Amino acid sequence: MDLKKTTAPVNTITYNKSKIEEPTGNIYEAITIIAKRASQINVEIKNELIDKLEEFATNNDSLDEVFENKEQIEVSKFYEKLPKAQALAVEEWLEGKVSFKEVNK
Repeated sequence: MDLKKTTAPVNTITYNKSKIEEPTGNIYEAITIIAKRASQINVEIKNELIDKLEEFATNNDSLDEVFENKEQIEVSKFYEKLPKAQALAVEEWLEGKVSFKEVNK
């Protein structure tokens, strides 16, 4: 997922209920699918952030010295400004990028 190219809103917005439930015909199923996708996105973002911050990790256990790394601060600020995983999941859902399988009842 390319987080720089996303058009998901950073702030809370109101969505049209009928557009959300359109693919499934049931708002509760749609919300469940979006929530599961949001959890997946959250794990992806967390792993990506951890990988990037490990590059700046030091093996010094001393509490006396604190190093300020500007690149590490910039990476952290970038991830703080990203839209929430829920907003990214809703955006993917509305664009039809989320696939789901219906289980026979």
